[in-house]
Amino acid sequence: MSLVDDFRTLHHGRAPGDPLVLPGPWDAASARLFEEVGFPALATPSAGVAASLGYADGSVPPDEMFAAVRRIVRSVSVPVSADIEDGYGLPPKELVERLLETGAVGCNLEDSSDGVLKDPREQADWLAEVRSVADGRVFINARVDTFLRGVADPAQAVERARLYVAAGADCVYPIFAPPEVLPRLLADIEGPVNAGAHPHGPDLRKLGELGVTRITFGPGLLIRATEALREIAGQLRQA
Repeated sequence: MSLVDDFRTLHHGRAPGDPLVLPGPWDAASARLFEEVGFPALATPSAGVAASLGYADGSVPPDEMFAAVRRIVRSVSVPVSADIEDGYGLPPKELVERLLETGAVGCNLEDSSDGVLKDPREQADWLAEVRSVADGRVFINARVDTFLRGVADPAQAVERARLYVAAGADCVYPIFAPPEVLPRLLADIEGPVNAGAHPHGPDLRKLGELGVTRITFGPGLLIRATEALREIAGQLRQA
């Protein structure tokens, strides 16, 4: 079985309360650490990788992002999914080729660009092209950005998610969905759903009990690691 097959299998048949937890490595060292403690797969966060490269989120040149993903992938033996933002304007064939060159088996694809939501039907058509070119070699996690962009109506998130699933997305990610609307989203969306972990939100087990398939962290783990390093640095400074 290939790594992408392993990755797909991890998203199905999970028991309630046992979601797939995918930590977000920002470099090779953090990726190796996550593998060493036993995580079966990883998912890079674009914001975390951007910070590690000295860029603001959303401003990493594609060449540098793909190179960073390649370094992360080659440092571990578990499947890695890559956050490649909105696809950088690349045609589906080139996007898939460049992703596969990194060794990643999956990707996050956003449905907004420059802070503006894309037309959901056009996005669905584009995702279908990506899916067709990938021919099973890439696990597609289609991000739904309605809540991120200030659209509070869950019906709009559901509409987009359904279009993306019909287009062949393996999983959908309604980023920043409030915990109170998750039950409705999970009831109305067929297939795996990704939720983000937040310090003041439900814990991982609770998210799993709600029906969430997988949990990612965005740059959250890098932020916590940076806070710990800041504390250590402060102690050294005072020594």
